Amino acid sequence: MSNVVTHVSHPETEIPLVQSPGIATVPAVNRTLAQARRDAQELGLPYAGVVSPEEAWELANTGEATLIDIRSVEERTFVGYVPGAAHVAWATGTGLTKNPRFLRELEAKLPKTAVGVLLCRSGKRSAAAAEAATRAGWTSLFNVDEGFEGDLDTRRQRGTLGGWRYRGLPWVQD
Repeated sequence: MSNVVTHVSHPETEIPLVQSPGIATVPAVNRTLAQARRDAQELGLPYAGVVSPEEAWELANTGEATLIDIRSVEERTFVGYVPGAAHVAWATGTGLTKNPRFLRELEAKLPKTAVGVLLCRSGKRSAAAAEAATRAGWTSLFNVDEGFEGDLDTRRQRGTLGGWRYRGLPWVQD
């Protein structure tokens, strides 16, 4: 017997539910986190896992996770940001000096047992931030693969090889 997919209504989105014979109905977002955790274990990642920009949006939009933008104030101002995302800078200023208060500021926005998805420019700094926070006691931090702008293309430009904006997810610019 194959899996049956149904939907459950939520205020701003519909969440598919996966039903398998003899298994309780599980929201697809929980399956996303479980799969990300399994993948992280297989890869030996030092934090909970990696999710795509679309998965991060679904997790945040359904209240399953808090989206935390770890880019600098300057990046958010000049490049854009996700409305409603929390902000805790991993590094500050145009020189991107590591923020010595990062863990303290993160704890003020996200309890150590809560699920968080960290977003940076390309997914590299958010991976480092997730690793540092996991060492400090957070148990469910996920890195957003591709970040806000994605990787550099052959012309050394961002925005054409993935990322939050490239995927057409909500963002604004001041």
